[in-house]
Amino acid sequence: MAQDSARQAPPNAEAAPARVLLSLVLPAAAVGVVASLVFVGVSDAAEQLQHVLWGPLPDALGVGRYSVLWMFVMLVGTGVAVGLVVWLVPGHAGPDPATLGLNAPVLPPAVLPGLVVAVGLMLAGGPSLGPENPIIAVNVGLAAWLGASLLPRVPGALWPVLAEAATIGALFGTPVAAALVISEALAGRPMRGQLWDSLFAPLTAAAFGALTTTLVSKASFDLGLPSFGRPTWGDLPAAIVIASAAALLGMAAVRLLPYVHAAFQRLRHPMLMLPAGGVVLGALGALGGHLTLFKGLAEVGELAHDPEGWSAGRLATMAVVKLAALLVAASCGFRGGRIFPAVFVGTALGLCAHALVPAVHPALGVATAVLGMLLAITRQGWVSLFVAAVLVASPTVLALLCVASLPAWLLVTGRPQMQLRADGSPVR
Repeated sequence: MAQDSARQAPPNAEAAPARVLLSLVLPAAAVGVVASLVFVGVSDAAEQLQHVLWGPLPDALGVGRYSVLWMFVMLVGTGVAVGLVVWLVPGHAGPDPATLGLNAPVLPPAVLPGLVVAVGLMLAGGPSLGPENPIIAVNVGLAAWLGASLLPRVPGALWPVLAEAATIGALFGTPVAAALVISEALAGRPMRGQLWDSLFAPLTAAAFGALTTTLVSKASFDLGLPSFGRPTWGDLPAAIVIASAAALLGMAAVRLLPYVHAAFQRLRHPMLMLPAGGVVLGALGALGGHLTLFKGLAEVGELAHDPEGWSAGRLATMAVVKLAALLVAASCGFRGGRIFPAVFVGTALGLCAHALVPAVHPALGVATAVLGMLLAITRQGWVSLFVAAVLVASPTVLALLCVASLPAWLLVTGRPQMQLRADGSPVR
């Protein structure tokens, strides 16, 4: 096997010397640990603030924690608070979040504190975005700054790669997700050396980031759904239909992003755009209920805790409202990512499919709907497959997911992405 692999390797692919790779282990491990601690620290601080804002505070005021009034107060107030940060804090909390993906630019150190505050307020206040994009941007900027200061001999281009891999590993609790993202990014690019030479340092950073998160945090993507068991032939068309339907719904939001973003941009000032976004999010929260607020990870667990306890209409409403809330929050200037709320949308759709057709296993419905939704929202094939599989923790569903991904990918590839250029046009 080793000889066959050697014969298949390109003639110019020379293995990196072991001592070069070994010299990267400590810097990569340090980046992994720091990136994880930044992620966990921001997330935990936001959760503590959320507990106060949505618990003791409304109780003390005699207002229902998730009443329509309090939803409007909190979401508009969050828009005002984040708007003040974007307006007044040096660096303005970074670029327009609608123009950013997982591959964050290297931001100057002066921008990072404002971005941390903005994402913390957003996570606590209820808008439907996750921490991934801004936390990656913070860790990339921090690693590039500290790396250049402390280890100037290490190539500067390496630090952002390590930070991105470490943060993805920390976010998902496993380095596999980071390895898949990096492998996808390397596809089609000329490489100097073997693929695993290129992955060695980022995978080290991702492993230490994931391990640190696992040791200091209790977050898990496993929803605890009933075990899927042995697939049947009837599961195959169900998987294809659900994944494709979820991808089409996701693409509807992608198509609307430039128009919704342009509408908020006409307000021109963050102290108008963000509070206005808060008003719309408050209305959506009143329509969809409190489960459609926040990044969605804890709320997904609540949905999956009782798969039989929700009607198809209620689940469909929550899915559409959550997707609309994601679209609005990403357009009006809140700093956040799109993966976590997209997982909620996919979970609600998958459970809706089970409620409509009880023969569809809830784990299969959730996994395939999350797959289709993430393909549309992120355009990251490996990450979409990985997250969908992790949610249901069932190895037997992997083959069905791979088949279901094919028609779903045909629906999304070559079409606009849920990311805009600086001029407001969609990235393709």
